[in-house]
Amino acid sequence: MSDSNIANRQRRGRRARGAEPAASAAPVLAPVGGRLQLLDAVALQRIHETALVLLARTGIAEAPPAVVELATGAGAALGEDGRLRFPESLVERVLAGLPRQIGLHGRGDEGPLVLGGDEVHVGTGGASPEILDLASGQYRPSMLADIHLAARLVDGLEHVHFFSRPMVARDIEPPLRMEVNTAWACLAGTAKHVMVSASSVEAVDEIAELVYMLAGSEAAFRAAPFLSLNVNHIVPPLRFDADSAAVLLRAVARGIPVMVNTFGQLGASSPVTIAGCVAQTTAETLAGMVLAFLVDPDVPAIFGPRPMVTDLRTGAMSGGGGEQAKLTAAAIQMARFYGLPSSTIAGATDSKWPDAQAGHEKCLAVTLAVQAGAHFITQAAGTQASLMGTSLEAYVIDNDMLGAILSAHTAIEVSDDTLDAGAIHDAATGAGHFLGEATTLARMNSDFLYPAIGDRRSIGEWQDAGRPDIWRRAHERVRESLAAPPRQLVDPALAARIESRFALTPLPSALSQTLTTDEVSHVG
Repeated sequence: MSDSNIANRQRRGRRARGAEPAASAAPVLAPVGGRLQLLDAVALQRIHETALVLLARTGIAEAPPAVVELATGAGAALGEDGRLRFPESLVERVLAGLPRQIGLHGRGDEGPLVLGGDEVHVGTGGASPEILDLASGQYRPSMLADIHLAARLVDGLEHVHFFSRPMVARDIEPPLRMEVNTAWACLAGTAKHVMVSASSVEAVDEIAELVYMLAGSEAAFRAAPFLSLNVNHIVPPLRFDADSAAVLLRAVARGIPVMVNTFGQLGASSPVTIAGCVAQTTAETLAGMVLAFLVDPDVPAIFGPRPMVTDLRTGAMSGGGGEQAKLTAAAIQMARFYGLPSSTIAGATDSKWPDAQAGHEKCLAVTLAVQAGAHFITQAAGTQASLMGTSLEAYVIDNDMLGAILSAHTAIEVSDDTLDAGAIHDAATGAGHFLGEATTLARMNSDFLYPAIGDRRSIGEWQDAGRPDIWRRAHERVRESLAAPPRQLVDPALAARIESRFALTPLPSALSQTLTTDEVSHVG
């Protein structure tokens, strides 16, 4: 991404939040990853070879007829045991032909999020069934209005680059209606790139028609796709999910970018060793990439390994430990081994509240994913309770965290300007400090990222202000942001036509429509 695109995104983020002092400006260098190497070249090659063996010898079970027809027509074989096997030659041919760079667009004046190379993008995600209620401070079932308000909130958070559907709309029962309404709730709330899910080809078709209307035409959407689909085509170990595999094929045919995701749980549905888990996950993800490529060789498909750690004491998923961060980094190294655009999960804290546990677990996981070189990191903001809960306050807190992580991963400028021995001499022999230097004042705005809600006041100032903690400051920021009039992202006449065409559920226009009290209990 160019420096100008980074700067445009930051300016748009500041406009969405309202006027702020110039000192809050963020650095304009793009964050880069790919420096962490937990696996050496020999290990990467061995994992790759194991994945090829799994695809060719073991194969994938329960392939639906459309997948069988597509794959066998390209050289795969369906065995008498019902398992679809992918020969090494087919997989290697697909790997050689897959696109190495993909642009995921928004609907503003910023450039696309470019997946490929070393640039890193972070955002939301998940399918939480619960939300931490702003009014009560207690978890409750998530609803469509919550998804829309989350999208509106994230639209103004400059370090959250995209909005992946974070919650399930539990107030809408039929899956088809829920998924189409969810897509609209996201798109009506943010101009950033949106990711949603679909559980049927019918849902894919309706979502496709919706985004074509919003874009102005199918051709316009295909040229600059502002929505993509999360597709979990596999049920580990090594079985297709028939409905999701069909969704994958239809989404590619409709020109919708796809996250080809695989969720195995280490020690449960995947081997207990990190190497074995990554090998199986790689094989399962490659199977989906092969299918996507066979539908369209120019497919905007993103390699999405998402292996998760199991707490072997309980059998439940545990996303907050160091093992999870290491597992994610290793899986992403395989994506870089192939040179493919990649996405993964990082930030699935086990904490139920946006507290110190959540902070250190999220920061560790996201940092390692960035350092490993993931291009697109979902669940990096807002999720709690091992992806089972969402907190709006956490979005604001995590925005500060993500800004710091990304700032720490920008390049260090080494030049005549930054290595000015003469300026050091003049300050050392003159004023004895650099505070009044013109360069110091200029770089105050360009080289430093100032937290939006992080507290840098003195102890006395903080105590005089009532000793507010970061959760309270985030809560106030959420209320302030969502009480403001929303941005008009869609022409009202077009929005009315879309809502009528798809019989969509009305969305809230103000925060007060979803709350019953003005005070909240801080129970964390």
